[in-house]
Parts: sequence; structure tokens; C-alpha cells
Amino acid sequence: MMAARLKITQIKGKISEKQYQRDTLRSLGLKRIGDVVVREDNAQNRGYVRTVAHLVKVEEID
Repeated sequence: MMAARLKITQIKGKISEKQYQRDTLRSLGLKRIGDVVVREDNAQNRGYVRTVAHLVKVEEID
């Protein structure tokens, strides 16, 4: 059985956001609107997503 994963899509720009939120997007691997990354569903990535929840769309995939 494989662990659940998160498909994270950037839906809004980061231009007017605080620096720590921009840094969080970069550490998730998101550079521009429409970028998609797939990350493991763990506490660290959940925390990242919570920080930039207003900028991303998240789906759980298997």
C-alpha cells in the first residue's frame, strides 16, 4: 500500500504576499500560477499548505 499524496496547484500569484509565504511556495516547488507538484501527505507538507492555503488548491490522490 502506498501512502496518500497531495496534488498541489498554485492558483494565485505571490506578488503581494509576505516574504515567508513566497518562501513557502518555493519550498513546495511552485514558481508560477498553474504549476502543479505532487508531494507526500505528511505533517510538514500539510503545514506548508496551511501557510499558503489562499494561494493553492489541494487534492488528495492515491
